[in-house]
Amino acid sequence: MPTPGGLHAHVLDTLGQRIVDGTLAPGTVLRPDDVVDEFGVSRSVVREALRVLQSLGLVEPRQRVGTQVQPSTRWELLAPSVIRWRGASGAYFTQQRELLELRLGIEPVAAWLTADHGGAAADAVLAAAEDMVAAAAAGDGRAYLDADVRFHRALLTGSGNTVFAHFAGTVEALLRTRTSESRDTITGWTAEAAARHAAVGRAVVDREARVASDAAADLVRTTRDEFVAEAG
Repeated sequence: MPTPGGLHAHVLDTLGQRIVDGTLAPGTVLRPDDVVDEFGVSRSVVREALRVLQSLGLVEPRQRVGTQVQPSTRWELLAPSVIRWRGASGAYFTQQRELLELRLGIEPVAAWLTADHGGAAADAVLAAAEDMVAAAAAGDGRAYLDADVRFHRALLTGSGNTVFAHFAGTVEALLRTRTSESRDTITGWTAEAAARHAAVGRAVVDREARVASDAAADLVRTTRDEFVAEAG
């Protein structure tokens, strides 16, 4: 039997995905009794799931109406859960483009700042990039993804900017949505992509801030262009 936490996660993920997919359209009223009956869970589990959905902007309780599904303009689009749900929906390519465009404004600056700071943070960026190169050569997709996540986290946290560091969770969630996407042209773990990461890492370690910033911009822009081309 699933644990209470497992039941909560199941209800939350199912309702969240339905909202993001549009199966539950904006304005739809979620009635707790209906959710209890469908999932066979307690009212406390349903209340907690609805509370989390409300914190993410997906639903809002309305007096004399009930808990109402909200339009995407109200969603916390940078929250990892919302990114995961959008990544499994028809909004996959739109989300990739939007967040890559946001990253274009953040990661080149983070690379500049990390290069300025140098030290262990810069070493971590290069080490992760080198692990990506090795994983690409070995054809190890899981190791590549793990190193990719470490690379971007080290780059953002190494900047010394706590807002950028917080954004690392958003980037990780975005990277991990690609694992369910079958289009190899944008999800394959390629030597070329690893080399672009390595160029950033070398510049950061060498404390060449402008080179690191330009390399980071090239890295993110190239990925953005691949997604735009694939989406048609």
